Amino acid sequence: MRKRAGERPLDLEALPGHYIRRLQQIAVAVFLQETEAHGVTPVQYATMNHVARAPGVDQRSLARAIGQDTSTIAGVIDRLETRGLVQRQASPDDRRVRQLTLTAAGRELLNAIEPDIVKAQERMLNPLNRTERAEFMRMLRAVVSANNELSRAPGEI
Repeated sequence: MRKRAGERPLDLEALPGHYIRRLQQIAVAVFLQETEAHGVTPVQYATMNHVARAPGVDQRSLARAIGQDTSTIAGVIDRLETRGLVQRQASPDDRRVRQLTLTAAGRELLNAIEPDIVKAQERMLNPLNRTERAEFMRMLRAVVSANNELSRAPGEI
């Protein structure tokens, strides 16, 4: 239905996109507060986490797995490599492909940051009880999965 000239604008309080944007801002703020001592961004953490779970992953597969575009992930890896947390090695099968592994310092940082990550997640979901948290996560996954292809960097779901 089209709006007619002079009608009131939509109420932001009724728009899920408005709350999703606000929640993303809150999630980043809480993450940064809880992990401040480690100097890691949410995307850097996701990168290190995935590399730890899939040693030898290539940059393109990593980007797809965590829902980032390849140019962004290249910069993230550059910064992590400069800090000595991640290393790139040429693939033995294709010298153009760079495989990623965590360094010992990267594994140490990942272990050290984990309690702070858990605390950040708990803070974000604190207003919800255990049942509501499970339902909220189920609904988040459903919405993201159903709309994955609309992302500028569709992830593996």
